[in-house]
Amino acid sequence: MVKPKAILYMVLSALAFTIMNSLIKSIENLSAMQVVFFRSVGSAGIGLAYLRRNKIPIIGKHQGLLIARSVVGLIAMTLFFMSLKVMPIASAISLRYTSPIFAAFMAIYIFKERMRWVQWLLFAIAFSGVVLIKGFDNRISFQAFVVIMTSAVFSGLVYILIRKLTDKEHPVRIVTYFMCISTIAGGISCLFSWTSPLPSQWWILMSLGIFGYFGQYYMTLGLQSDETSKIVPFKYSEAIITIIAGWLFFSESQSSIAILGILIIIGSLSAYAMIGKK
Repeated sequence: MVKPKAILYMVLSALAFTIMNSLIKSIENLSAMQVVFFRSVGSAGIGLAYLRRNKIPIIGKHQGLLIARSVVGLIAMTLFFMSLKVMPIASAISLRYTSPIFAAFMAIYIFKERMRWVQWLLFAIAFSGVVLIKGFDNRISFQAFVVIMTSAVFSGLVYILIRKLTDKEHPVRIVTYFMCISTIAGGISCLFSWTSPLPSQWWILMSLGIFGYFGQYYMTLGLQSDETSKIVPFKYSEAIITIIAGWLFFSESQSSIAILGILIIIGSLSAYAMIGKK
């Protein structure tokens, strides 16, 4: 049985990320690392202010895990932003959120979690959804597919690292470390490659950190509220919201086969969550 508060946290996270990703999609003229910088700097500022106001030490006790989570998250985020520029937003979201599958595989070896045969079957069904999305949408090149699936693998590793930090570090500290390291990496990149944003784009860039912060914060709370394999699939509510956003704001239609693939991914992993561990 999944805890209701964990589900609520993941849905709130999905909503915040959908808004952020839609805004990112609207500024395709800027590089992925510029977006990383602006998305991260605002969130870092919010996180640092929260820690200071609540007298929570900024420096954590588990430096290695905090830095590892941040670097892995930075790679996943950068690759995802790159994919948003070259494929429909709903497809990018759906393919990236195969990450629970990779997280579950990693959990088998790291946490010694046991898997039932029906759970393996559901994973296979989920991957059939991936095949439908990629194989029947000529807007998704092979290179773009590799980029988004690599992002999914790293996102799965993020879930594992967050779980290892459960009850060890404050969730805001975990998010703030991630955002600070991403700000530094994005800022350095901007020094070597900079495209001036249009005047109308500045408000979008300034808001990325706000929506991104709350997306990360609620995702971290959700992952710390229940077992990884149970709660992560509820992140898939973002796929449904994003399909609607892509249609309304970017005129991105989805074929019936692509929608079927998205629903197969969502349905199979939701069933996996409901089954739980043996």
